[in-house]
Amino acid sequence: MIDRTDPEGAIAAAAARVSNWGRWGDDDVRGTMNFLDAEKRRAAAALIRTGESFSLSQRFDMDGPQKGWRRRTNPVHTMLDTGTDAEAGVQGFPHGIGGADDVIAMPLQCSTQWDGLGHIFDHGRAWNGRRAGEVVTGLGDGVTGIETVADVIAGRGVLLDVGRAFGDEHGELPDGFAITEEHLEATIERQGSSSAVGRGDIVVVRTGQYARTRRLGWGDYAGGSAPGLSFTTADWLHRSEIAAIATDTWGFEVRPNEFDVSFQPLHQVVIPNMGLFIGEMWAPDELAAACAADGVYDFFLTAAPLPVTGAVGSPVNPVAVR
Repeated sequence: MIDRTDPEGAIAAAAARVSNWGRWGDDDVRGTMNFLDAEKRRAAAALIRTGESFSLSQRFDMDGPQKGWRRRTNPVHTMLDTGTDAEAGVQGFPHGIGGADDVIAMPLQCSTQWDGLGHIFDHGRAWNGRRAGEVVTGLGDGVTGIETVADVIAGRGVLLDVGRAFGDEHGELPDGFAITEEHLEATIERQGSSSAVGRGDIVVVRTGQYARTRRLGWGDYAGGSAPGLSFTTADWLHRSEIAAIATDTWGFEVRPNEFDVSFQPLHQVVIPNMGLFIGEMWAPDELAAACAADGVYDFFLTAAPLPVTGAVGSPVNPVAVR
């Protein structure tokens, strides 16, 4: 049971139970990605049966969900050279060759993305017990920057379609629905053996909220109420020894959060204390339809971040191959 009046106590107790500080040495920078090793990756490649592939990325354009919270905006895409320039002959190239170039300006966490280990702190401490100010400065994350896992995130993906298992006729959970360990385990049982979750897996939880935005518009998708993982799932996330978890929502955990006064308390536990990588704003709906059609819910998944030196998060185009 959650005491809604005591977030400080609940966060401290959960952090103590699930801490992985020192588990992979005092110098570790990869946290739970240590569970995803070469053998796990090799075994995951054997899951490819048909070669059918699915992008799990939302769009990166000015029609995205961002509203400026914490200065997060939607991507601004600008053309530097165009076909009209080529037709006008103003590009200065010889023998008739022309081209197009473009640039994009965006926060690294404005669409489908990973939260890195330097993204969230707990009482001034970052992953593995380091002082937050010694990890992330104005120059970026000099210790656990997202580039430290650029070659790691490829392995067995598992879809848990909680929206289809517990949602409405559209397979969508209502905003504010807290997904508990019981919901996760019941979804695994419903889907069958291919959705069993274990060490080194990358778990993708579909709530159906992103699908709802495709029907009804963005609304308050960015920062508003949402279905998501309950604070009480911290122990399940630790016990399962997964490498990462991603959802189709803005913030991974249920919103409003489950305490009277709190902000993203599950983030505060699992990122700096457990070392867990979190993916947000993924788009698993087409994959989910394919999984439901043939009853196979695991697949090879590659989801490498852009190796932006010192970044605390990164855009990603996850690709599931079945």
